[in-house]
Amino acid sequence: MKRTPERRAAFAREAALARLAYVDGDLDEAFRLLERAHVLGQPWAGAHSWTHWMMLRIGWRRRDGREVAGQLLRLAAGGLLSILGRLPHGNTGGANVPATRPMPPPPDLSPLV
Repeated sequence: MKRTPERRAAFAREAALARLAYVDGDLDEAFRLLERAHVLGQPWAGAHSWTHWMMLRIGWRRRDGREVAGQLLRLAAGGLLSILGRLPHGNTGGANVPATRPMPPPPDLSPLV
């Protein structure tokens, strides 16, 4: 999994936009941006875990038990799997997809991952 400065900068951009959308109460947009940040942040334990933490918060605000439960499991394992480098390429991180399923990354992110 590539750990490049360009990928890290792209993660920071998506994460900042997700924070703004979350604060503005646009949970759908925040989640969409967090999925993109997740794809980019997987190689770094802190960044990877942060995306799951934010997805958990959105699940909580939506009162979405499936998302909350899924994110609790992902929070427990995600950071360690980042350290071990055992992550499914392109996975968007939401509870709506299996945690171990590789996925094609969004076309604009593909060169970075």
